Amino acid sequence: QVQLVESGGALVQPGGSLRLSCAASGDTLDYYAIGWFRQAPGKERVGVSCIGKTDGNMYYADAVKGRFTISKNNAKTAAYLQMDSLKPEDTAVYYCAVYRYYDCLQYSMGPLEDFYSWGPGTRVTVNS
Repeated sequence: QVQLVESGGALVQPGGSLRLSCAASGDTLDYYAIGWFRQAPGKERVGVSCIGKTDGNMYYADAVKGRFTISKNNAKTAAYLQMDSLKPEDTAVYYCAVYRYYDCLQYSMGPLEDFYSWGPGTRVTVNS
């Protein structure tokens, strides 16, 4: 079963950029859709973005649309979340997870229960 580990979190000023990585081991991501989630202090974990098996299959939450970009590398060994124009409200621990279906839903992330193999998370702090 594929295992995931996130990295790339840091302290960054508002307006800055970060690139989060989600490294896979135990299998490649060829046949998996991968979701990125975040959990701010005292709040529930929410979906941010998802990338599917099919080229061009992606979903972005409204809060990040136009600022974040999700991708996979050519070897399908990692997924990434490029985060630009960061805001203080983007502060959270970011997680990646495997989606139980090949492709992402068009209008939402779907329930958390449909994701598994959660990584330990990486902390992003946006603060001046």
